[in-house]
Amino acid sequence: MAQADAARSGSILVHPLTVRITHWVNVIAMLIMIFSGWRIYNASPVFPFKFPVELTLGGWLGGALQWHFAAMWVLAVNGLVYLLYGLIAGHFKANFLPLTPHSVFDEFKRALSGKISHQLGVYNAVQRAAYVGVIGVIVVLVLSGLVIWKPVQFQELGAVMGGFEGARILHFFAMSAVVLFIVVHVVMVALVPRTFLPMLTGHAKEATHGHGG
Repeated sequence: MAQADAARSGSILVHPLTVRITHWVNVIAMLIMIFSGWRIYNASPVFPFKFPVELTLGGWLGGALQWHFAAMWVLAVNGLVYLLYGLIAGHFKANFLPLTPHSVFDEFKRALSGKISHQLGVYNAVQRAAYVGVIGVIVVLVLSGLVIWKPVQFQELGAVMGGFEGARILHFFAMSAVVLFIVVHVVMVALVPRTFLPMLTGHAKEATHGHGG
């Protein structure tokens, strides 16, 4: 009924409800994990620098850990829901496949020349690679986080990552990759603001559902 009403009003469904909910829950949980994680990092830096206290969450190590673990469970449950939905409903197959190195390279060249195409609800090859890549990075982030959290219980997994310190370094770079993805994502939304509202409402006017130059 909702889709029929949308069709009559000249709009189309771009993002299903499940995708929208999991997206925004993921945004909140990930930001909490990043800012609390920076506070945890500052307590025992991996590299010779610290993050500004103003950009951290938790106030102190214990508080940061509480925020981090709380967001971790939200992120894990939300991620599981998204993965199950993506597989069962065919969201991954419809939106992220096919994906080949040639298509990514070709689309990247088009982007450099300013000719990249954009259609609401339809990901080009570069976007598909970015989303698939960040899903993989989040998996690495979770696994390395488990090793840091429970190094004895997950010592076999930790051994693959080079031990506890190796897991910390891997966790740091995975976090950095997620932050980079978020920054690029926000910049792209700022450059193409018409992509923002459909992530809230789920629908877009058919007139805006076209290719950009």
